[in-house]
Amino acid sequence: MTDRSGVEVRLENLVRRYGTVTALDGLSLTLAPGELVALLGPSGCGKTTALRLLAGLEEADGGRIVIAGNDVTGLPANRRNIGMVFQAYSLFPHMVAWENVAFGLQMRHVSAVERKKRALDMLDLVGLARFANRYASQMSGGQQQRVALARALAIQPQVLLLDEPLSALDAKVRSRLRDEIRRVQLEVGITTLFVTHDQEEALAIADRVGVMQSGKLEQLGPPTLVYSRPATPFVADFVGLTNRMQGTVRGGSVEVRGTSIPLVQPDVSDGPAIALIRPEAVSIDGNGGTDEGPLVGTVIAVAFLGAVSRVTVDLGDTTVLAQLPTSSASQHPAGTRVRLALRTDPVLIQREEPAPTAS
Repeated sequence: MTDRSGVEVRLENLVRRYGTVTALDGLSLTLAPGELVALLGPSGCGKTTALRLLAGLEEADGGRIVIAGNDVTGLPANRRNIGMVFQAYSLFPHMVAWENVAFGLQMRHVSAVERKKRALDMLDLVGLARFANRYASQMSGGQQQRVALARALAIQPQVLLLDEPLSALDAKVRSRLRDEIRRVQLEVGITTLFVTHDQEEALAIADRVGVMQSGKLEQLGPPTLVYSRPATPFVADFVGLTNRMQGTVRGGSVEVRGTSIPLVQPDVSDGPAIALIRPEAVSIDGNGGTDEGPLVGTVIAVAFLGAVSRVTVDLGDTTVLAQLPTSSASQHPAGTRVRLALRTDPVLIQREEPAPTAS
């Protein structure tokens, strides 16, 4: 299949209500040609609603949708030239793989010869050429989802939409297929919106990640930026693991258990606060004693994750996660007394009571 350059997709100030519930509250998002954007967030945040509006499966209460410069807001789904892959594979059980892939082409009155050729090309693209004559019942879940991906791409859509396509698969298959989807998306060059509640999926394959809450985008940016510089406490809490440690804000820094850490937003009022500290910013201090101190505690668990391990330390009034090289973590098995050190990367804080907003 020849590479095609993708098209720009714009969601402009989209509003969608279900009765008294506002699912989308003025969502604006632009996908660059050929870009893969992942929308990430908890259930009910509006990410699937955004995808369904873009697909034409639902109508917006406000705003508009522009694909390749054309306003498609009022167009039905079958006139939007969009390919979709859902969590459910939805393959026809009485058709073999290539027939499933060719089904959309049949609906578009493509000739039988061309249909079969393009279906086989698509199966080759997703690595399933040798399964062309197998029924869904003869394939694994991961293989069926690849057939569903091939079917979505066979119609040569302008935009590809992926709605939690991997959540029904086991972890190992999910990881493999995630990388496969990214490879195919790059090879075809298609503009893609990927909806997931799985942060690892979003961070692993997206060009940009949009974190949603209550129908709004909390942050949109490259995965590394969203993770390392979360824009809001919600993003910090939702993306990656975060230690919530009591501290006191003084003059643009927060003092946490004897360590002064600069703030991402230094212009906040002094007083008690919760500092949001990533596990990788916590280390074990080999130079200090372990008799007493606010950062001295007992290792209660060590989770081996390959090259790194996650160490849980009980400090008496709270537990803290530290992410360390496995070679270091293995020297501190459960029951060991340790002294922790906090890296002074700028952090976000959260207040117990939200401060009143200025009118």
